[in-house]
Amino acid sequence: MKKRILVVDDDSMNLMRTKMILGQEYQVVLAESGAEALNRLKEDEEQIDMVLLDIDMPEMNGIETFERMKDFAADIPVIFLTASGQEDDVVSAIRLGAVNYLKKPFRPQELMRRISQEFEKQ
Repeated sequence: MKKRILVVDDDSMNLMRTKMILGQEYQVVLAESGAEALNRLKEDEEQIDMVLLDIDMPEMNGIETFERMKDFAADIPVIFLTASGQEDDVVSAIRLGAVNYLKKPFRPQELMRRISQEFEKQ
């Protein structure tokens, strides 16, 4: 059975692009906000195996979403996707327990490589 990856980004073009990249290999679930991502993680009957999480989102950013995830989904690996050049964001994400990060725009093969590396560790 294909691994399920939740992709969280407030930009629908980024969501579609990421789904196209991952869709052959993985089952992709999309969320356009941190709140939607938390709901999907709580309510989805099927397990999410990994989360790709944008840092810079309105209302609830990726860091806050990740902190709230820890209350009930701490074992799910998170890779942050960021267009931000802010090193503080990346450092915060890694300190909180993110397994990796990728700067946008990213090359499709780099995204696939990082995801498969994380799944190999499990």
